[in-house]
Amino acid sequence: MLAKVGFWKRRRHHLDKMTFGELVKAYFQYYAIQAYILVAIGGFAYALTAGAAPIPLALSAAAAVLIYPLAWYLIHRYILHGNWMAKSPLTAGVWKRIHFDHHQDPHDLHILFGALYTTLPTIALATMPVGYLLAGWPGAAMALATGCVVTCFYEFCHCVEHLSYKPKNPLLKRMKQAHMAHHFHSEQGNYGITNFAWDKIFGTYYTNATRPEKSATVYNLGYDQEMAERYPWVSDMSGGVSNDTPRDRRQKQAA
Repeated sequence: MLAKVGFWKRRRHHLDKMTFGELVKAYFQYYAIQAYILVAIGGFAYALTAGAAPIPLALSAAAAVLIYPLAWYLIHRYILHGNWMAKSPLTAGVWKRIHFDHHQDPHDLHILFGALYTTLPTIALATMPVGYLLAGWPGAAMALATGCVVTCFYEFCHCVEHLSYKPKNPLLKRMKQAHMAHHFHSEQGNYGITNFAWDKIFGTYYTNATRPEKSATVYNLGYDQEMAERYPWVSDMSGGVSNDTPRDRRQKQAA
């Protein structure tokens, strides 16, 4: 479901045609970002007023920051890029929304943001248990709040990576290059989005100098016509399958 308030009442938005200012407006008016901010405020407020010791609370926040990149790497590589979800009518629609559509048109802002009904439970599962072990329920709340803040940072960087904008910051520039290669050269690497440490550890990181051959499935994640004939649910919801470039697909839709 798309947010239909403020900036989001207008036409569909594509980051390769937006300014940085338009992105900032869209970002803070998106319902999922607002939800993360509210959860973070509530979580921090509870954690800091519940009487828990400060050191366990600080460790809970630090643990959430450390866990997040690994959790994202594993989810991105094995769930979002595991087209096994397309093989069941129970999960095909979720997979289409959370990642297939994003690779079909990487700059479409409506589908770049994570779907709240999948992201918030995932953040909770990844962060709250370790926070609880360290500081009970206040620690769980602190870890969840920290996870929401990290998610906000991740989502904004992800948007900037897809924006028609050349970062001046060297770190952000390298992040953008690596992520654009993931979308337009080979989806079988550079899973980290903002932190590529686990890609380097697991051997899935590549640069322009070390990149593999261009993937034939970079836009459809392996969900091709043959797969659609066996498992038609994503195709039915998408009006067919294609490995066209996003630009070609938009031109066909406009024709």
